[in-house]
This record gives sequence, C-alpha cells and structure tokens, in this order.
Amino acid sequence: MSRAPRPQARERQSNAPDRPGLAARRTAARLLAAIVDSKVSLDGLTDPEHGHGEFLRLEVRDRALVRAILVTALRRRRTIERAIAARLDRPLPANATTLSHLLHVAAAQILFLDVPDSAAVDLAVEQARADPRTRRFASLVNAVLRGVSRHADQARADPGGDAPDWFVSRLKAAYGDERARRILDLHRVEAPVDFTVKDDAEGWAARLDGIVLPTGSVRVGKLPARVPDLPGYVEGHWWVQDAAAALPARLLGEVRGLRVADLCAAPGGKTAQLAAAGAQVTAIDVSASRLKRLRTNLLRLAVEADVVEADLFAYRPTEAFDAVLLDAPCSSTGTVRRHPDVPWTKGLDDIETLAALQERMLRRAVELVKPGGRIVFSNCSLDPREGEALVERVLATDSRFARDSVRAGEFAGIDPFILADGTLRTTPADLDMGRSEISGLDGFFAARLRWAG
Repeated sequence: MSRAPRPQARERQSNAPDRPGLAARRTAARLLAAIVDSKVSLDGLTDPEHGHGEFLRLEVRDRALVRAILVTALRRRRTIERAIAARLDRPLPANATTLSHLLHVAAAQILFLDVPDSAAVDLAVEQARADPRTRRFASLVNAVLRGVSRHADQARADPGGDAPDWFVSRLKAAYGDERARRILDLHRVEAPVDFTVKDDAEGWAARLDGIVLPTGSVRVGKLPARVPDLPGYVEGHWWVQDAAAALPARLLGEVRGLRVADLCAAPGGKTAQLAAAGAQVTAIDVSASRLKRLRTNLLRLAVEADVVEADLFAYRPTEAFDAVLLDAPCSSTGTVRRHPDVPWTKGLDDIETLAALQERMLRRAVELVKPGGRIVFSNCSLDPREGEALVERVLATDSRFARDSVRAGEFAGIDPFILADGTLRTTPADLDMGRSEISGLDGFFAARLRWAG
C-alpha cells in the first residue's frame, strides 16, 4: 500500500505543460473541488455560455470529457473513495483536498469511463508534478492509481453505497430501507431521456428508437445524437421533459380556453404543455436569463404564451386566473440521476429553507386564482418536508385552501403514483420497465388544491 501524505502548505499552482488531455483533467479536478468544497452546481460550471472560464476555454470534445468525468466522479463518489482508501496505509489528511480531487478524477476514468488506464495514470502523475501543492506526491499518485487499476474489478463490484449519509438517512426515513435502496441503486445508473410530443407518440417513438411510457411520454435509453440533431427538433414536434415533470400540468384537467398562470415557468416545458392543450398561458418567472430560454423554446415549438418577468410576491395581475400551476424551486433531490451533484451541494438546511419559501409561494398562489379555481403545487424533491408535510400544514392553517384529490383513472398511467391522501408522488424506484437503463423517473410531488374562499 502507499503512504498518504502529511499535511502540506498551500502554494500557488505553477503552469502545467501543455500536453494533450492534461488541461481537461486539470479542469475536471478544479470543477470537482468547486462542487464538493464550495457547493457550486455542476450545470452552472459547465454551462456552454456562462460556465467556468477554464471549462469554456476547452475544445468541445474536451468539454464533453470533463462533464463525463464529473458526472461519474459524483455518481460513484463513495465507491471511488473506498477504492483509493484501499490503496493507502493511512487516510489522506483533511487539508489534502487538491490531491484528493486529482485522485478522484483519475480513478473515475480508470473504473468507469472508456479511457485507457495508462493514460489516466500518466496524466494524473504529470498533473501532480505540475502543481506545487502536489508535486512531492507524484510517486504516491502513480502507486495509488496503478493499485486502483489492478483491483478495478473488485472496486466496481463494491456493494457499498455512493450517496452522502444525510441523503441516505432522509430517504430511509421517508420510504423505508428497501425502497430507499432501490432509489439509491437507480441513482447510480444514467437516466434515460424522455420527450413530451405534441401528437403521435407511437410514431415518434419509432422515429427516435424509443418506447411509449404508460403516461404517454416517449422514452429513449441512450440518445443516438445531440438533441438538436434529432428528427423533429427543428420543426418543434416535441421537447425534452422527464415523464414525471409532465404530470403536474395534466392535473389541471381540461384547460382549453382557460386563463392559466404558470409560476416559476422557465425553462418552459409545462408552459408548452398548457399552451399546446389550448390554455391562455401567462408564464411568470423572476429570472430574465431563464425567460430568454423559455421564449426560445416556445418559438421553436410554435406555441404562444404571455411571458412576464416578475417576482411572484410583487406580481399583481389585472384579473385573477382560472387556474395556477406552481412548480416551486426546491432541493431537486428527485433529479439526482440527471444531476448527481445535488446530494453533494445540498443539505438538510437547504431543504428547510426551500420548504419555507415554497410554503410562502403556495400561500401567495391562492391570491392569483378565481374563487373555486384549481391550484397545482409541485416540485422535484423526494423529501416530504417539501411535499406532503408542507401541504398538510397549509391545509391545516389556511382556510382559503381545500383539497382537490387526484383520482384514479384521470389519465393513462397515473394510478401507481397516487397516494392515499389524493396527492401524487413519483420516485426513481417507480416505473419498472424491465431494465434499469429505461426504468424509473424523476422524483416528483404534486398536490391539487382549490380556493375554498
């Protein structure tokens, strides 16, 4: 086994040699540090227009590699951690974070990506030598990673989990050990891609080499090309939307001709659903940049909505709406298959803070709807504090709200997700399609309410 380094003084990084592939690995380690240590989102760091500077300076192919490394390093973080620890005779010190991230980036390639082990090891050693903070540990990096490579099959077969303890505890408390285990197992598998289609789901499933889900969404296990290059994209026949995310808008029922407010509307998937169903939609969001994306999406899809940039708490419409959809900002723990950084950038404090915000938004939403009008509240959190518990609290303390239970058979495929209290809950453990790559869906909660006046 290799000996772990002693604590070291932090020094300024020197310029690394310009060897092909080195900049991508160095960027991956830098961004992994930002995610794990500074709680910065993966999507923000790798945004093609506004992402991290080092990431944007890379060639397109290297950007794709960096993102693949990061997604893998986060999705299998505990497995990688244990594989590295098994090659050390004592743990890395707490302040050796630069070295730790470098090792994680290389081990992710060795264990789970289609990268030659020799290339992953050699580039990691060169990266260590180029950085004054890790230079004296280049031999250790070489020994540890060669050990990881020799025992790769053993590491990949590790039955241990990959999520942080706080996340595992919350899942077990909410769903029990067995269902929590199934959720966590699927979080280790890349999520399929779902499409909401305007019409002819069977036809588009055939064109996209996918299947039609019980709820009507089209699912593709692995995309054959970039989304903009797929048939039907330019013509606006469909949009990418997880099957679970497509359910809340449908809970409003028949909306043709109704004035519907879509609160927190960007990037616009639910707005498009409502508009395509014939509603007169007002899409409201506080973010100008997100609304820009929404407008672009609506233009491609050839559907119309009144787009309003406004803070919900300051927004004052001239007339109340027939219905309101509030898909509220949340911890996003239901989307971990697509966003494996979430358990590492969020925590219990975030859930409490976001639940409080969602409750305020829901109480505000009732003021925008006509007497007797429907309100659908939803989010993509798996935590009941942001779902079931929040709605129960609102119903118990605000007489303006009345429960409008979701009923079995309202539309195809919904019955397995309806809870005893008439709300809706999906988890990644649901929708077993026989193979893990095409099974599951995002964790979503939705409740339908009415203004009781």
